[in-house]
Amino acid sequence: MKQFSTIILLLFMTIPAIGQKVQKDSTGQKEAIAIAEFGGAVSQDIKGGASAGYSIAVEVTPIEHWLELELGVSPTFSDHAKETDIDLLFKKPWTFSPKAEFMFGLGLAWTHTKYLNVTTNGTSGEIALDFMFWPAAKHRFGWYLEPAYEYGFGGGHAQSLGMSAGLLVAIP
Repeated sequence: MKQFSTIILLLFMTIPAIGQKVQKDSTGQKEAIAIAEFGGAVSQDIKGGASAGYSIAVEVTPIEHWLELELGVSPTFSDHAKETDIDLLFKKPWTFSPKAEFMFGLGLAWTHTKYLNVTTNGTSGEIALDFMFWPAAKHRFGWYLEPAYEYGFGGGHAQSLGMSAGLLVAIP
C-alpha cells in the first residue's frame, strides 16, 4: 500500500504544471500541455547484471525555458528478476534548434525489485541527459535518447547505468 501512495503523491505533484497557461511556440502554434514518452529501456548494474524492458513517462513544463518535470515508470526484466523504477526528474531545457533539444535532469527514483521471490524496495538519486529530436516544426511526434546514472541510498549503495530511447508524442 505504501508503494501505491507514493505513486499517487508523485502524480499529484505534476497536476499544477498540467494546468498551466497555454503557451505559444516561436511559430505562433499552441504548445502541448505535456509530452508523452514511450520506449525501450536497458540497465546495467555497476557490479554486474543487465536487464531490459520498457519506459513510459510524461513531461510537463511549469516554467518555460527553465524547468521541466518528468514522471516515468520503467519495468525491466532479467534472469529471475523484475525491477520497476518510478522516477521524478527536474530538468533544465536548452533548445539548440527548432528540431533539437537537450535537457539535464536530476531527481529521485523509487525501485521495487523482485529477485528469486525476495522483494525489496529502495530509493535512489538519478542524473539523466535527455536528447529530443523533432522532425517537424509543430512538435507533434519525435524521438528521444536518454542515458541515466542511478545511485542507491540504501545498504550497498547500488549503482547502475541506464538508457531509454523511443517515441515522443505531444499531448495537445
